[in-house]
Amino acid sequence: MHTRTTTVTVALLITAVTACTGGGTPAEPTTKPGTTRAAGESTDAKPDPDPKAPRALGTPLSFTTDGSTMAMTALRYEQGTFHLRRSADEEFGTTGFTWAAVEIRACLKNGFAVVTRNSWVLAYADGARIKPSRVTYDDLPRPEYPLMTTVKAGSCVRGKTVFAVPAKERPVRVLYTSTTPEAPAEWSVPKA
Repeated sequence: MHTRTTTVTVALLITAVTACTGGGTPAEPTTKPGTTRAAGESTDAKPDPDPKAPRALGTPLSFTTDGSTMAMTALRYEQGTFHLRRSADEEFGTTGFTWAAVEIRACLKNGFAVVTRNSWVLAYADGARIKPSRVTYDDLPRPEYPLMTTVKAGSCVRGKTVFAVPAKERPVRVLYTSTTPEAPAEWSVPKA
């Protein structure tokens, strides 16, 4: 039992540590804001009956690793609806970026786990991916999803994670990038 708990903890900590790499600036999408896409290229995330397709926001993904069962859910996506004391462009020296947030819930059914916001990423139709921002203002949308925390069996963690994103584009998916779940850990972001 102790070996399984340690394995889950180590696997989740490795995920957290590898997700923490990178600077405090947002990743630039390969398609800059204001550029056009090729004809027929869509930014819509269309529902697909395939079980490996992205889930709708609010649909949980449950997985078991070394005896610990976790349910993760991307609940909501909001972009440009809140303003921090510094704009995303002021914070990172960019042009055309705004703040966005993903509300996340993680519930541990049994076992022991450590969760982090660094495992969550926004994916764009052109292949660009943006990691969570590292800013920690007092005026961030509440409740905040923790940078890293322990979750005990039978309890949940819920909160919002902030991203600096291109103001004129929307992501098509929210990804949970930990290698722990065997099924795709993706949620579709609806059009505005």
